[in-house]
Amino acid sequence: MIEFNYEADFFLENKSDYTYWLTRVLESEGKLTGDISYIFCTDIYLHALNQKFLNHDSFTDILTFDYSEGNTISGDVFISIERVMDNANSLKEPFERELNRVMVHGLLHMMGYGDKTEEEKSRMRKLEEDKMLMFHVEQ
Repeated sequence: MIEFNYEADFFLENKSDYTYWLTRVLESEGKLTGDISYIFCTDIYLHALNQKFLNHDSFTDILTFDYSEGNTISGDVFISIERVMDNANSLKEPFERELNRVMVHGLLHMMGYGDKTEEEKSRMRKLEEDKMLMFHVEQ
């Protein structure tokens, strides 16, 4: 089950569209949907988690905690709405597009895709783009 939770002054519209899209992304990779929570939060909230769990004293747009077992994908995806807004402005992208990119980025991490090396980053960007195209298809 995919759930959406809020620790910021933000609410996702059309939650069923997002659930359908994310489920299709999982299916496209041969994965099953476990318990997945998206938590939309503030910079301060995510910064505290980044310090506590990763010992990083920096702001980030996303933290993913993966609890997947085998082919069943489960985890918590924390997304800073403030970072997504700033990134969208910097990249001159619509907020919704950047939000979708970050949401699928977390899901891809839980499916085992990394982004530490340049090769991994390149593959991750391609997968993000491919999976984002699925958002409006067949809905």
